[in-house]
Amino acid sequence: MANHLRFVGRTVMVQNGNVEAAFGVLSRVLAQDGVPEAVRRSRYCEKPSRARRRRAFEACRRVYCAEMARRIAFLARSSRQDAWPGC
Repeated sequence: MANHLRFVGRTVMVQNGNVEAAFGVLSRVLAQDGVPEAVRRSRYCEKPSRARRRRAFEACRRVYCAEMARRIAFLARSSRQDAWPGC
């Protein structure tokens, strides 16, 4: 087995002959990587206008999710001072 981090992070080991649990873990890993969606998308030809719209939507979603994660991390930090002391 390679020591490459990306390969090791996506390796699923079968423990005690429990193939069903390993298959569930593998399915979850592949879903996080977006493999099923890519396979579904490549099954049929996608119109260029729809592909542009999908890529723009995915880019907007990435920006929105990153901004929300930044805001949540900002509000949830433990060293935050009280905004209204004494109230």
